[in-house]
Amino acid sequence: MTQTARYWPEGKPRTLTLPRTGVMHNLRVSAERYPDRVALWHYGRTWTYAQLHEQATRLAGHLAARGVQRGDRVAVWMQNSPEWAIAAFAAWQLGAVVVPLAPMLQAREFGFFLQDAGIRTGVVGAELYDRARQAGLGHAVVANVMRGAHATPGVPIPDGLDVTPELHGDDVTLETALQAAPAPEAPVTADDLCIMPYTSGTTGLPKGCMHTHRSVQANVFGAGAWVDGNVEDVFLAALPFFHVTGFINSLMSALSIGAQVVIMSRWDRDAARTLIRDHTVTLWTNTPTMVIDLMASPNFDPADLRSLRNVTGGGASLPAAVGQRLLDQTGIMFLEGYGLSETMAQSHSNPKGRQKLQCLGVPLFNVDARIVDLDSGRELPVGETGEIVLRGPQVMQGYWNRPDATAEAFTEISGERFFRTGDLGYMDDEGYFYFADRLKRMVNVSGMKVWPAEVENQLHAHPAIQEACVISVPDDRSGERARALVVLRPGASATPAELEGWAREQMATYKVPRDWQFVESLPRSPTGKVAWRQLQEAARAAMA
Repeated sequence: MTQTARYWPEGKPRTLTLPRTGVMHNLRVSAERYPDRVALWHYGRTWTYAQLHEQATRLAGHLAARGVQRGDRVAVWMQNSPEWAIAAFAAWQLGAVVVPLAPMLQAREFGFFLQDAGIRTGVVGAELYDRARQAGLGHAVVANVMRGAHATPGVPIPDGLDVTPELHGDDVTLETALQAAPAPEAPVTADDLCIMPYTSGTTGLPKGCMHTHRSVQANVFGAGAWVDGNVEDVFLAALPFFHVTGFINSLMSALSIGAQVVIMSRWDRDAARTLIRDHTVTLWTNTPTMVIDLMASPNFDPADLRSLRNVTGGGASLPAAVGQRLLDQTGIMFLEGYGLSETMAQSHSNPKGRQKLQCLGVPLFNVDARIVDLDSGRELPVGETGEIVLRGPQVMQGYWNRPDATAEAFTEISGERFFRTGDLGYMDDEGYFYFADRLKRMVNVSGMKVWPAEVENQLHAHPAIQEACVISVPDDRSGERARALVVLRPGASATPAELEGWAREQMATYKVPRDWQFVESLPRSPTGKVAWRQLQEAARAAMA
């Protein structure tokens, strides 16, 4: 029997009828309805809906001339910017699949995605071009995401992005690519692949989450309907677009309704405060870390946030004291939500007016979520802790070229296919869900998932390291941080600073352990595996 929330906000339908069109259709409709309305603002630069649509179709024309066609994978590797949106829509104009990647990746990491996804080409930030070339990306389109940008009062331009690299081979600048004739919109079905964000796992190998246009549209329109988004809204996009929450809640949902998006390429608490005030921002999706940082600024003035009507977020729970302080000082209640890369962002959220602190919220439109026993798979009653499983239109098809991992990620209940989140939780008597613990090893750094096995695999490549175990410990600012317990090889020596400096050259910065502890040996389970949970529980107890 389908499970629905016992509480449901008045006036909202429990189910949404979803469009069977591709995501590019959303931009085309907004451009037809609101051609002269500003769609994107970025450090003094603006794009109207008509300009955004035209540039996307012209870039699509260039990509088509390079052989990109329906089903091909196209990397989008750059900081938040209008160019990011142009690149994604250009791929969809051709029926291609967007592979969004984190700008923090090193060349070695980018090279893995290049091979694993079979990426045909990509649009990359100018500051990342040398890494992309080193990894072997061909036919690249290179975008200086600060070209024409300028600082405005209280909003400085981020460092290191306004660069002009020397290009090689047939790589071209975005400006050159935009000289191409527009490409026609390819016929796309709701079941065609749309985007493939990557997530890692206990094996340490990242996995591509195969999302169709249907699963993306489910949350594009679901996110807008949940917050009553409208054409007059202004969204602050501070979350990264390569992450599903930033992609859906800060960018795609806004563009589907003709709203304006104010884009930040990098987080800056005082710039965010200024942008909210000066652009009369109404909707802001963030991580709790951002809220904590914003309110900790000596320049924080609650009056600067008066235009906001919704502040939503996830990735971690906002500390109750911070949530209460936000409410007391601004009148804003933080609306926490829950989702994963596999569910194209949100599957749960708190309803406005009936929100609960440190709560995942209720299952959203069209979502059937349950709590099941880990051993038997039996559905559990209110208050009992088990694994959160769910089904809905936003759930991925599976993992790219990982049939075994896909099979493990799903379970069958009453003949229906449910996704296993790997998170433990429970439900209260109103149908609100709460997070309890994780089944999977993961460190949640400011909403960014760090998978210990992936970090450990890389640490083992260091000549001084014999063995390493990465655990999660609490952090007042980022929620959690990674700690590496290291066994050195006989006769080898290293300092924490040396290891951290080396690690920064091997992996994205957010993955690098902030704590380093040298140990003689690592405890093991009866089967010989490193007892990481024992180490993690001991570390957390010592910090309590």
